[in-house]
Amino acid sequence: MLHKTKGIVLGHVKYGESSLIIQIYTEKFGIQSYIENGVRKAKAKHKMAIFQPLTLLDLVVYKKSNSRINRMSEIKVNPPYRTIPYEIIKSSIGLFLAEFLNHILRGEEDENPMMFGFIHDSFTYFDQKEESYVNFHLQFLAQLSSYLGFKPSGAVEIMDELSQYHQIKLRPDEMLKLEELLDNDLTYDLKVTAEQRQQLLNVLIQFYQIHSHSFKEIKSLRVLHEVLS
Repeated sequence: MLHKTKGIVLGHVKYGESSLIIQIYTEKFGIQSYIENGVRKAKAKHKMAIFQPLTLLDLVVYKKSNSRINRMSEIKVNPPYRTIPYEIIKSSIGLFLAEFLNHILRGEEDENPMMFGFIHDSFTYFDQKEESYVNFHLQFLAQLSSYLGFKPSGAVEIMDELSQYHQIKLRPDEMLKLEELLDNDLTYDLKVTAEQRQQLLNVLIQFYQIHSHSFKEIKSLRVLHEVLS
């Protein structure tokens, strides 16, 4: 049966000589895998650029309850990004968040329109934002936790919880910035130093790790640190 749904590309892996298996977070079915044949050929119907991480899509898809990998009937980029693929800071943040979401959303195979809407609208906002976006990934992760059911009440709660598993500690100035981060939304102009940014990201990643059983090493993290240092 065919279904219309919006989707957000999280990643892909090569399959065979010319195909891809694409991980997409969909509005109707949560995280799904789709196979696209022949996409790596010169005369492919759909170009590889469509399946780059974080691309926003309108889809018509097949859905079989007993199949782990389905197919797409129609694919349209909507809306196309203006800045994320072309600006080094934005593209580095985008690759990190796509990999992060690919880990944290595993197992999320049910419809969750509130979380999908938040993720979709957040990346649209990020693409349109012309300045003060260097801390977007921190703000996004701080807000995403509420849609996953484990948003902390404040910085003290996070650090108390982490102390049971990790030896990480924050300086007083970093604790204040963590509280500021948790108290405000994506539109807030958060100002932190490069060192504070890295520490806050480490805290958020470890906080997600203790709430997720599918969390693995984030390979794009090193590149992100280099770009933002």
